[in-house]
Amino acid sequence: MNLQPHLALLARYNRWMNLRLYEACGQLPPEALAADRGAYFGSILGTLNHILVGDRVWLQRFAEHPSGKASLAPVTALAKPATLDQLLFRDFAELCVHRRWLDELICAWIDLLSEDDLDDCLAYRNMKGVPARRPFASLLLHFFNHQTHHRGQATTLLHQAGQDVGVTDLLALIPDDDLA
Repeated sequence: MNLQPHLALLARYNRWMNLRLYEACGQLPPEALAADRGAYFGSILGTLNHILVGDRVWLQRFAEHPSGKASLAPVTALAKPATLDQLLFRDFAELCVHRRWLDELICAWIDLLSEDDLDDCLAYRNMKGVPARRPFASLLLHFFNHQTHHRGQATTLLHQAGQDVGVTDLLALIPDDDLA
């Protein structure tokens, strides 16, 4: 099975959903985005920052893989997050700009991956410094699943705040294969 096209679909889905999510967030005042809503990361802003923290942590690890050395170099220049709940951006407009930039970088990098790249393992250290070595393709699936999981939390918080993100299913990006 050729996994790369599926990862490219997940990268495009990530970008598409983030655009929709951030558009809905932009309808709320800053106080509503920062309000503690009792969620795991407190606020909508906290949840969006957590997704970004996770992306940055994983992309900096992926940059150590031969496939990421050049294309993920801009991410290695960023400060490493200290904690999973770190607010990298308190200003929503700055967060939006960074999110769009990162999503474009993710899509471009994923498009460059080969099946041989996906067959490798990646050695890394978790945030506590514990070493691990896992299949690269599985880590990429985790990367995209993590985003989806927390975007689901964010869409719930937005719904509670009166904002509808609309369709969130990956199915919306899967082309219909006309069997007729």
